[in-house]
Amino acid sequence: MNPRKILNEIKWRDDLDLDEVEILYRHRGAPRDLGKIHGEEIVKIDRSFIEIEGANIPHHRIIKIFYKGTIIFERK
Repeated sequence: MNPRKILNEIKWRDDLDLDEVEILYRHRGAPRDLGKIHGEEIVKIDRSFIEIEGANIPHHRIIKIFYKGTIIFERK
């Protein structure tokens, strides 16, 4: 499954909570070139990116998605 499908499933399922998500992504220029956001920061899940306040994160930059601390997506 791809990151967009995973995040949309969490967003729309009644038994899951997007606020419990943590996303690790490639962020050039940041320490170790990694950035982290939490589910409550997500404004919109678009076809090719996640929108957060003041930035868009392309899905291809997502490295890992955690749900309640468990890895549910990991890019190989």
